[in-house]
Amino acid sequence: MPSPLRRAVERRSAAPLTWLATRPRWLPFVLVMALLLGGLFAPPAVAVVLLAVLAVLLVWLTYLAWPKLETSGRLTRLIVLGLVLYALAQRATSL
Repeated sequence: MPSPLRRAVERRSAAPLTWLATRPRWLPFVLVMALLLGGLFAPPAVAVVLLAVLAVLLVWLTYLAWPKLETSGRLTRLIVLGLVLYALAQRATSL
């Protein structure tokens, strides 16, 4: 039985996920790559914002997918999130 928090997040996420599902399949990949590359190569002030948006997006999607993921999928997502947070910390210290 999902917790009240999970039910609330899933309910609030339904509309954005439905909208995203109606877009071309390449769009999420391009969005993530744009945020990542912008976060790595933009000036530090802009990079921090882009990487923070990417981190929030990844946390949101990971939270939603967590119950369905196998151990390897969970580990992969945590590693990717850790790398994005590391990049965010590095860019934030260069402000």
